Amino acid sequence: MKSLGSIRRSFAPWNDPAAKPYISFRGVTKRFGDFVAVDDLSLDIYEREFFALLGASGCGKTTLLRMLAGFEEPSSGQILLDGQDLCGIPPHKRPVNMMFQSYALFPHMTVEANIAFGLKQDGMPKPDIEKRVGEMLRLVKLEQFAKRKPHQLSGGQRQRVALARSIAKRPKVLLLDEPLGALDKKLREETQFELTDLQYELGMTFVIVTHDQEEAMTMADRIAIMDKGKVLQVATPAEIYEAPNSRYVADFVGSVNMFEGKVAERSAGSMRIADAGGALTIKADNTADVANGDTVWFAIRPEKLRVSSKRPADVPNAVEGEIWDIGYVGDMTIYHVKLDDGRIVKASTVNSQRVVEDPLTWHDRAWISFAADAGVVLIR
Repeated sequence: MKSLGSIRRSFAPWNDPAAKPYISFRGVTKRFGDFVAVDDLSLDIYEREFFALLGASGCGKTTLLRMLAGFEEPSSGQILLDGQDLCGIPPHKRPVNMMFQSYALFPHMTVEANIAFGLKQDGMPKPDIEKRVGEMLRLVKLEQFAKRKPHQLSGGQRQRVALARSIAKRPKVLLLDEPLGALDKKLREETQFELTDLQYELGMTFVIVTHDQEEAMTMADRIAIMDKGKVLQVATPAEIYEAPNSRYVADFVGSVNMFEGKVAERSAGSMRIADAGGALTIKADNTADVANGDTVWFAIRPEKLRVSSKRPADVPNAVEGEIWDIGYVGDMTIYHVKLDDGRIVKASTVNSQRVVEDPLTWHDRAWISFAADAGVVLIR
C-alpha cells in the first residue's frame, strides 16, 4: 500500500459517499460595504474532524469562523450545523464555543472560577459544576493550579485554562482562532500535539483558524487553503503538500521550486517538459490533462532534490550549477544552487550522519538531480 505521506489515523468520512457533513457552508458570501471578505464559498466539515482554515491575513478565514460562531451574519448563503440552519440564532444559543487568541480570561477570578463561569451562567447545579470543573482541570493537567489567578500562570497554562473553559459546556463544535499565537516556539510545538490528543479523546469537532502552516499540518485531519475569500483546495496535510492543485497552494505551503516550461512530448503516464530557461528537459510522471505545446509548471520540494559533486547516473533529471549559499540548521543542510541561467534552486538534505564524506562549499560546482515522480505538474 502506498500513501501520500504518513497516515495519522484512519478517520476519513469525506471519502465515504454516504457520510453526512456535520457543518456545511452553502454559497456563503460576506460583504463589508464594497469589500467581499468571503466569496460564494461552499465547504463541508465532518463530525469529530479536526479541520483547519489556513491562509494569509485578509483571506477571509476568521470571518468564516465568526459567521459560524454567530458574531457575523452571512450577506447571502446558508450555514448548517447538524442539519440546522444557523441563520438568526444568536451566539449564546449556538452549540459552539470559541477560544480566542487573547484567551479572554477574567483576571480577578481563579482558574476554577474561570472554568466554571459559563456553567454558572447556564444555571447548572453547584455539585454538577464542581464535578465538571474537576474533570476539566484533570483533562488539561492543572489540578494544582485551581486556586491561582491568570497572572500567576505561564502563557501555556493560561492557554490550557482558556481551553478548559471553552470545552466545559461540552459544545458540539469548538472554534479556535489562532489559539497558539501567544506561545513561544517550543511550547507551541508541544501544545499542538496536546490539542490533537485532547480532540481525539473528547471526540469533538474542532475548527481552527491559523496562518501557521506547520500548526495546520501538525494538527488537522484536513486543511482548507483560502485566498481572497475563496477556498482553493481542501485536502489532508499530506495531499496539500505533495499534490497541490495550483501554483498558489504549492508556493503557500512549505518551500517549493517552480520550473516553467512547455510540454514537449507525452506518453502513457509521463511527459517531457522543455524548461523555459533552457537549462534542462524535465521527465515527469503526471496525470495532468495537457497537450503538446501547453505551458505547465513543474513544482518540486527542496527535500526531493539531491545535491552532489558529480552527475549521478541513476536519475532521469539533472542540471549543473554553482553552490551560492549554504545554511546548516542542525537536522538538515539547505543549499541554494545558482544555475547557469541565473535562477536559484533550493535543495535540502537531512543530516543523518555526523560526518560528511563529500562536503560541498560556496562556489563549488554541483549537480542537482531528481526522480520523475519527485514533483507535480501544475496547469494553473
